[in-house]
Amino acid sequence: MDISVVIPLLNEEESLPELATWINRVMQENHFSYEIIFVDDGSTDDSWQVIGRLREQNPQIRGIKFQRNYGKSAALNEAFRAAQGDVVITMDADLQDSPDEIPELYRMIKDDRYDLVSGWKKVRYDNTLTKNIPSKIYNAANRRMSGIQLHDMNCGLKSYNKKVIKSIEVYGEMHRYIPVLAKWAGFRKIGEKVVEHRKRKYGVSKFGWDRFINGFLDLLSITFVGKFSKRPMHFFGVWGMLFFMIGFFSALYLVIAKIVSADFSITNRPGFYISLTAVVIGVQLFLAGFIGELISRNAPGRNSYLIEATTGLDS
Repeated sequence: MDISVVIPLLNEEESLPELATWINRVMQENHFSYEIIFVDDGSTDDSWQVIGRLREQNPQIRGIKFQRNYGKSAALNEAFRAAQGDVVITMDADLQDSPDEIPELYRMIKDDRYDLVSGWKKVRYDNTLTKNIPSKIYNAANRRMSGIQLHDMNCGLKSYNKKVIKSIEVYGEMHRYIPVLAKWAGFRKIGEKVVEHRKRKYGVSKFGWDRFINGFLDLLSITFVGKFSKRPMHFFGVWGMLFFMIGFFSALYLVIAKIVSADFSITNRPGFYISLTAVVIGVQLFLAGFIGELISRNAPGRNSYLIEATTGLDS
């Protein structure tokens, strides 16, 4: 199979028929073999019923319905497990991403040998104050911390070599950082393509200001996990040693001073309490490192969600 199109959605019943028809037209024109995987992330409207009707009209459509809302990362993770195409393309369900971008995104993976290609919505139709400006700041921080030079890391329109999506696990809110996950997994040929951003036709945005706050916290988390998940002692041990040595040598100085001068008072000096505190912190950090090592070596690391129903997929 050439392409798997993965579409997470939440309450998008109005846009689904138009989106499915558009994707099918693009695939037929370019003679691609394909599947469309819709993931209903706990919609409260008739999105799942619409997917069922679309499946009756087009057997290439498949669906996964979560029992409740888990978030975009969970939806992508389950769809990635099910995807069979050599190239996997993700897009949003709100018609702001254009399926006409699919052929070039496919070509960049197959012919140019990119591992991942991220869309760049260079011209956006979102609110400048609430979305565009925060997005620019957010992406600048991403580039600096991750070392991946993408203008729009959070763009939902991306294409992947199948090996990439089968090698990573998307969890929590880490869908914003799939390029970082791919990089840490060893897939370093990451490209970018300017894509069309369309005005929303139906419904309202499902994301608010909290995504920028959560985004920066997730960036710190994934940077730490990427560097130290397999060797937590390298992080906690260094800081533990630093604090312990500060405390030890401070205490040693006080003891020597007491030996030299009997009138020297140890317990009345701030350095005594600072040294004790530093030693305690150092020991705690060492213990955190040891516990982290045990967890990293024994944690199953599974990513499981309650799935209410599927259509077109093997059970």
